Amino acid sequence: MNHHILRFGKLPLVMAALFSLGVQSAPASNVPLVSGSYQVLQKTGLGSQTQIRIRIHLVNHGPSELSIQRLTLWDFSHPEKGGSIACAVALPAHDSAETNQEFTIPQSEFQLWQRGLRPRFILQIGAPGNTSGKTIPKSTTVVRLERISGQEAK
Repeated sequence: MNHHILRFGKLPLVMAALFSLGVQSAPASNVPLVSGSYQVLQKTGLGSQTQIRIRIHLVNHGPSELSIQRLTLWDFSHPEKGGSIACAVALPAHDSAETNQEFTIPQSEFQLWQRGLRPRFILQIGAPGNTSGKTIPKSTTVVRLERISGQEAK
């Protein structure tokens, strides 16, 4: 009888150990491929629109270089109106890169940025250094940018 008690007593210990391993490894898998921050460098009012020039700092958390070919501002209540800009930004593995870009957005949306709304970008990523002529599928990733503290354009 004592043998059966020990056998069933070990089961909860094994289950608890497996659960704790799963909980410890979960945060590592939740790390985004790319994260980033932004700083408004210049702002120009255009009536109900605002043209902004922003510095975007991107960090690649992945094991291989990424080639960003297009940035799309995809935010607010009307994402289809977000600007899309072709670019060529090489983002080395486990490293970072910066780019300056210009977008025209509604004045009301820029005011939301100033109140703390974090802009969201969709990055179109292609294979870096594709000179072989092979067609390599493109992928996309979404990045919510944090505002860089410090003085921004008024």
